[in-house]
Amino acid sequence: MAGKLSLLQWTEGTAGPALVDAVRRFESLGYHEMWLPEIFGREPLSTAGYLLAKTDRVRVSTGILNVFAHDADSAAQAANCLSELSGGRFTLGLGVSHPVLVEPRGHTWILPAPKMRTYLDRMAVAPIESPPADKPAPVIVAGHGPILMRIAAEKADGSFLFLQTTETVKQARRILGPDKELHVAVRCVLDPDPVSARDLARRACAWYMAQPPYHKIWASLGYSEKDWTEGSDRLIDALCAWGDAEMLKSKLDAYYDAGATHVVLYPCNPTEDYSPDSAVSKHWEWKLLEALAPAA
Repeated sequence: MAGKLSLLQWTEGTAGPALVDAVRRFESLGYHEMWLPEIFGREPLSTAGYLLAKTDRVRVSTGILNVFAHDADSAAQAANCLSELSGGRFTLGLGVSHPVLVEPRGHTWILPAPKMRTYLDRMAVAPIESPPADKPAPVIVAGHGPILMRIAAEKADGSFLFLQTTETVKQARRILGPDKELHVAVRCVLDPDPVSARDLARRACAWYMAQPPYHKIWASLGYSEKDWTEGSDRLIDALCAWGDAEMLKSKLDAYYDAGATHVVLYPCNPTEDYSPDSAVSKHWEWKLLEALAPAA
């Protein structure tokens, strides 16, 4: 693999000591970082702190922390605290999520760009009363549109892309410039059969494909409504990587070639019950993680 390899992992399906065992196993495979999403279930900052205390090398970070659910001062304090206590193994990934996930929690949705800009401006001046971290936590902004990418280039340490093509990765690198971090999450299927692999990817991505913010980006690249409503093979192949281990490595290298500094695996698990309204993979796909392990 051409660059650093990480994982996007929901932890809601793994309880207590088993979660610690899983993260230690993940660490032993040589991966760089584990990103903890936030929609519901486990609170990501407290989970990150607990897992950082139970590991030695791997980074445990928020990917992403919902900026509507946490004010900027608390995020700045948490980032400093977790980086200080872990010896610099925490990254603060921030995102605006989606209205369908924000409003049921009692928050009022506003446009992503002004929300993120104001949030980062406040973080920059938020009072930090605890001891300063020797290694400040990088701040990474999730966003696949050019406006959020420009905000990330101006006010953060990099961008986080999800369910995007290599063309969007190239655009992000042009906007970010050569020095910013670019983390690209890719849905992956360990299966060389094109029919069954695409079927699993289609089911795993169905919830995201129904979200309008993605449609605008895909449409700008020449995809149509039929591509995302039906989950066309063409769109699936552009957004997801499938195949045996060697095929996957080759497909993931294309993201590094496009400008990614880190590829973030988001496995499509064949044992997962992907209901039509589900956005998450709650269980660990060890066959894929072991097949792609940097330490192998």
